[in-house]
Amino acid sequence: MDNSPENILHSRIFNDTLRKWQCSNTEIATHNLMYPLFITDNDDTKEEVSSLPNVYRFGINRLKEFLEPIIQLGLKSVLLFGVLCKLKKDDSATNADSVENPVIRIIPLLKKWFPDLTIACDICLCPYISHGHCAILTNENIIDVKATCTRLADIACSYAKAGADIVAPSDMMDGRIREIKSRLASCGYISRVNVLSYSAKFQSCFYGPFRDAAGSAPSFGDRRCYQLPPGSKGIALSAVKRDVREGCDMLMVKPALAYLDIVKQTKETFPEFPLFVYQVSGEYAMLYYGAKNGIFDLRTALKECITGMRRAGADCIISYFSPEILMWLKDGLF
Repeated sequence: MDNSPENILHSRIFNDTLRKWQCSNTEIATHNLMYPLFITDNDDTKEEVSSLPNVYRFGINRLKEFLEPIIQLGLKSVLLFGVLCKLKKDDSATNADSVENPVIRIIPLLKKWFPDLTIACDICLCPYISHGHCAILTNENIIDVKATCTRLADIACSYAKAGADIVAPSDMMDGRIREIKSRLASCGYISRVNVLSYSAKFQSCFYGPFRDAAGSAPSFGDRRCYQLPPGSKGIALSAVKRDVREGCDMLMVKPALAYLDIVKQTKETFPEFPLFVYQVSGEYAMLYYGAKNGIFDLRTALKECITGMRRAGADCIISYFSPEILMWLKDGLF
């Protein structure tokens, strides 16, 4: 039996939501939405993000009551981000996978509360590392790629053991998919945990509110040396091809709206892979405040944007608007 990562297919179809992502059309259904959630280590907190109205940081004691009505509307999947308020950040991102990590603590509870919910976990060092970059750095502030990929694999395996269905590396390091898949194989989870790669993630001004929410802004410099240049196209395809070669199960383009040509390019090149797009925090804020100021109707504008993403080839849209879209779908308005 050939156990190389690209030949392991069971990780792509082990639950009903994953199976639906293997099918693509332009309709919008509940399984076409993934809801991002920020989980903090303040257990009793429900705190609105100032730059993201109606988006909150949740402690583990406040999430169930919030999610229950959204699950009843048909929410099928969530993407979890950890936020440290009390736990220490250090140069090795120790608390990215410690027993006190809020994501690791919430996964078993979500599985108990909502057994059919598909749980994805963002895998990156930036919310947990002292300097806010997505990598372990040398004393000269140069990326240590090998050490970073090893650490990302540690975290992925820890999330898998906690019960995650999907690990989603967002760091854009060379070689991290291969390292993660290899580690999942060695710890016995390669057929039970799906790897959703942030394959084409661009350096973007639209990430600002997210960095407020996650506390993940770099303390110096920027991320242009590892996130893709906004005007690039060829290197985006190269990045996607690299992740496919290394054994990822699903692909992502981020941000969404300004990169629909990359979405189309990616889907046409790899039609067999479910493709995600992330309608990022700046896109959310732009639509929210545009509607609030009477520039357009939110539902109409949002439907046009989501339809465009689906038309370009997206199988699933990660959106902070997921609760509103689910309500409109239930009422036949979307």
